[in-house]
Amino acid sequence: MSPQATIRSYLIFTGTGPILVLSTYPELTDARLVEKLAYKGISKFIAYEVALAAVRERYALAFDGVARDLDEVEDIRVLDFNGHQIMTNFSLDELGEPIKFGG
Repeated sequence: MSPQATIRSYLIFTGTGPILVLSTYPELTDARLVEKLAYKGISKFIAYEVALAAVRERYALAFDGVARDLDEVEDIRVLDFNGHQIMTNFSLDELGEPIKFGG
């Protein structure tokens, strides 16, 4: 993986609530990423890609640490798992088309 890996941010609605993640996988449905989510008990989800600039602005200090942890690797990291906080930080109008996985 190159040091210039593209970081993407996703708001993922799971059976236990929303999580906000950063990922360097090419897409959210990448088999390796889906396998990691399944290992954590997430086999179905509805997700939205969130503008990285908005995530960086609203999670400034945490964002830098988590993004640095993704430097030069393809992986996923949870930035926030507090559903109330996530929903306060993002308007539903900011979300694009849903990514559905798991049937």
